[in-house]
Amino acid sequence: MRTSRLWSVITASLCTVALLGVGSLRGGAQGPNAQLLLVVDGLRPDYVTADVMPRLLALGRRGVIFEENHSVFPTVTRVNASSISTGAYPETHGLLGNTVYSERAFPNRGINTADWKDLAAMEKAEGVLLTAPTLGEALETAGKRFDVFSAGSSGSAMLLNPPLHGGTVVNADYIRPESIAARVTERIGPGPAEAVPNGARNTWAVDGYLQFGLGEFKSDVAAIWFGDPDATAHQTGVGSATTRRALQLVDEQIGRIEDALRAQGRLDRTNIIVTSDHGFSTHTGELKLAQLVAPFAETMPDGTPDIVVTEGAINLRGRKDAARIGAIVAALQRRPEVGAIFTRPRALGSNDGIVPGTLALTLARGAHARAGEILVSANWSDDKNDAGFPGKTAQGGVAGHGTSSRWDVHNTLLAAGPDFRERTTTAVPASNVDLAPTILRLLGVGVPATMTGRVLDEAFRSGPSPASVAVTTRDVRSGVANGYEVTARISTVAGRDYLDYTRVTRTTDAQR
Repeated sequence: MRTSRLWSVITASLCTVALLGVGSLRGGAQGPNAQLLLVVDGLRPDYVTADVMPRLLALGRRGVIFEENHSVFPTVTRVNASSISTGAYPETHGLLGNTVYSERAFPNRGINTADWKDLAAMEKAEGVLLTAPTLGEALETAGKRFDVFSAGSSGSAMLLNPPLHGGTVVNADYIRPESIAARVTERIGPGPAEAVPNGARNTWAVDGYLQFGLGEFKSDVAAIWFGDPDATAHQTGVGSATTRRALQLVDEQIGRIEDALRAQGRLDRTNIIVTSDHGFSTHTGELKLAQLVAPFAETMPDGTPDIVVTEGAINLRGRKDAARIGAIVAALQRRPEVGAIFTRPRALGSNDGIVPGTLALTLARGAHARAGEILVSANWSDDKNDAGFPGKTAQGGVAGHGTSSRWDVHNTLLAAGPDFRERTTTAVPASNVDLAPTILRLLGVGVPATMTGRVLDEAFRSGPSPASVAVTTRDVRSGVANGYEVTARISTVAGRDYLDYTRVTRTTDAQR
């Protein structure tokens, strides 16, 4: 089932990354239109309703609603922040999870990418943080400015423009360049601490944009990252009363931005694109990947285990022979809480992983030199939670994201402004990797070859109609091993593949 059903439930579902920028297709003598990027962390499309988020709903309805937008897998924040900033998948930019492994930086543990200090340590140890050029770099080369205003983690803020190119990062815990820190805190105060809901921190980020992005910075492209509903829903659940309140507070800030632009006469010169970094699911807690893998670990000379599990990635520091990897995978295939399993491709161009019954890591767009030997997604279902919201996964905790479930993969995207179509809904697949190329095209800046996302031309007033864009869909199956088979649903547009979701089927010995 495609997400069009979800979008039809709420005519204008909007997961929030909003882009307002100064470059435009129709700017004329006055120059290009402005671009602002708003990211609403963890915003499910079905959160956007008239009673909870009326301003965001109205914003989407006046422009273009993408019914088939995709988060990048693994569907976690810092992977998608990196894909937004580079216009590329993890196979290119090399940031593979919210927790990642860098043997050079920390051989015995994963790196918490929410913390800019851990990211800085990784950058120092490896010589580079993201292995792809960024939007900020392309804009700086073109003589344009990119400023980030973030209520999220310091790590996600840093990853939107690393290393810093042609602008600033203003985050509650991380302000760069350091020379502006005193000026920022003098004008808008120190960054508030995380809270549930996270209203004060989100307001602070918007204050930064209104004071500096629209003021002395004169941002050509600005990004605002909202920390809710993600921060709240992780603790209180999908659709809880507290999550609902967090959504209302975010909506108020989006309205505040729009009102300020209107008051300054800038609204009709601003393109707004809205998406989220990922969807969200209720967790059931069965999958304990580190415990499942622990019996296969061997001891390194320093006395530590030679397997480091970072979220769904299984990183082998020691022996990496095929028999050992195969034994780990076989054990996982027999566990009902385990969903899709990816390993390195069996052959160049193959969709089969090196272990029978697995898909190639290339299909998940994660075949980077930093990748672990095995990548695992928790299993999932369409079951509803107590609040009536569908989508459950076998991860621990109250609620979250990260899997190849359709409820984690499919997020919201909308666009409104002078360069975009009006009152349009499109079912053409899109993704967070498509945002940077689209922004650059709007600004008249060349798109680097490393940006493997596509320009969303069908959303432009001057572009082809969405109905004329060819879309194909296919299923890629792994083959059966240990009674386990995984299928990936892939949609293709203009030669670009989008991972819609995965499904796992299992058969018992009796059935076989």
